[in-house]
Amino acid sequence: EFNRIDLEVLSVVAQQVMDIQRAIAARLSAFFFEGTDLQLKWSAWCAITMNPGYAGRSELPDNLKALFRTVAMMVPDYAMIAEIMLFSYGYLAARESAKKIVQCYKLCSEQLSSQDHYDYGMRAVMA
Repeated sequence: EFNRIDLEVLSVVAQQVMDIQRAIAARLSAFFFEGTDLQLKWSAWCAITMNPGYAGRSELPDNLKALFRTVAMMVPDYAMIAEIMLFSYGYLAARESAKKIVQCYKLCSEQLSSQDHYDYGMRAVMA
């Protein structure tokens, strides 16, 4: 997650990503990067993930934001994921069990302590 990295480091990363993108756009087969000659594959790409709104996370600097496209994500259907996992493990009543598991974690997240070390999301369902 890039928004956990110090801004000074992100500024350097932005410059490096820009150098790579320019080399790909120029269709170079090799280029000089940070003191090293590197072979370049035009099909290479880079993606970053962020979880904005969480404590301790920062916004990306504008020079780094400009290098990437924003893609909105949505909350997955935990019940469907749990159901498929249970079916793959051989459970015959996977649909009913998945709904109960997800409902249990939802109630836990709403009614129990909201301390940072508790996780009632997808990691808990996967466990």
